[in-house]
Amino acid sequence: MSRKNRREPSISVKPVASWAIAAVAVLVLVFALGAATFLFETEEVELSPSDTAPRQAALASEHSPSLGNTGARVHIVEFLDPACGTCAQFYPMVKQWMKEAPDELRLSVRHLAFHTGADYAVRILEASRAQDKYWETLETLLATQQRWVRNHVVIQDQVLPAIAGVGLDIDQLLFDMTSDDITRRIERDTEDAVFLKVKQTPEYFVNGRPLPSFGPQQLLDLVREELGKNDE
Repeated sequence: MSRKNRREPSISVKPVASWAIAAVAVLVLVFALGAATFLFETEEVELSPSDTAPRQAALASEHSPSLGNTGARVHIVEFLDPACGTCAQFYPMVKQWMKEAPDELRLSVRHLAFHTGADYAVRILEASRAQDKYWETLETLLATQQRWVRNHVVIQDQVLPAIAGVGLDIDQLLFDMTSDDITRRIERDTEDAVFLKVKQTPEYFVNGRPLPSFGPQQLLDLVREELGKNDE
C-alpha cells in the first residue's frame, strides 16, 4: 500500500561539514481516504544481519533509472508508485537536495504498482526511457496526479493526456510498453521489494540502510549521517 499522507513540519537541510544544502520546506497533505493495497504472491524472505550480500544485490538497481553522479557518496534507492500521493510530495524534496549537492547524491527509482491500475503508469514510465524522457515523464505524472488518479484508482484514459506536453512519440511508447524487457524490469522490482519487505510507498534506502521510521526528517537525517561519514 502507499503511505497515508500526513502533516509534517517544514524542514531545513543545514550544512554538513564541507557541503551545504539550501533550506527545503515540505508540506505533506492529508488524504482522508485509505490507501490501496497491493498483494505480493511471492513468499517473503526473513532478513538477518548475515543477509548483506543479498540485500546489496536487491538494492543494486543497475536496471533502474538513475539520476546524479554515479560516484556519489550517497545512493538513495526509492521504491515508488507513480499513483502514490506521498511519492509526489517527497520527490521534489529529494530533487532539491540533489540540485544543491549535485556531486554528493544519486537517486535510483524502482517501480511498484500498489494502486489499482498503476501498472499502466509504470509501463509508461519504463517505455519513456527508450525515448530518453523518463525524468520528464515521471515529474509530469507526479505533478498531474489529480487528473488521472481518483480515490487511489488510476483512470487509464486520462494518463496519456496528462503527459501530452512531454513530447513523447505516443505510438512508439504504446509499442514499447508491451516489450518483454519492460516486463522483466517490473518483475525484478517486485521481487526485490518482496525480499526487502517493502509494503508501502515511498520507501527509501540510503546507502543500503532503511529509514528507522518514515518521515521527511528521518530521510534527511539518514542522508546527512551518510554524508558525514566521509567528511573528516
